[in-house]
Amino acid sequence: MTSAWRFGAASEADFEPLLALRIDVMREHLERVFRYDPERARRVFREHFHEPGLRLILAGDATIGCVGFRVGAGEIRLDSFYLDRRHHNTGLGTAILKVLLAEADALGLPMRLEVLNGSKADRFYLRHGFVKLSEDTIEGTYERAVR
Repeated sequence: MTSAWRFGAASEADFEPLLALRIDVMREHLERVFRYDPERARRVFREHFHEPGLRLILAGDATIGCVGFRVGAGEIRLDSFYLDRRHHNTGLGTAILKVLLAEADALGLPMRLEVLNGSKADRFYLRHGFVKLSEDTIEGTYERAVR
């Protein structure tokens, strides 16, 4: 399963399916912190959708997720990392993250991201060398230094 994926370019036609995926994956977590609102979910995803670096995650011809790998002057910002629930806990997320981390290391840039407090993603990123820099009542900011 983990070897049969690739990145692809996102287009406007991917917006609605990816938004539905984002809502499916994030809804219960956002409800837990009282931040779920369908209009807000659409607006936030729309704000980041056309930023350079959004990649589809494909298995065969099927879109099974997406990830934002946003290369800046001093860091890479990772956002919008969503996988279809059928691919959770299969090792696929780890395989994808390892490719992204190797890319960040090759560019010589640290990677930063935000994670909702209380999310399982917290442990996932800590296992992969990220450290928590700060947190507020909603989310924590994590960074992984260049290796």
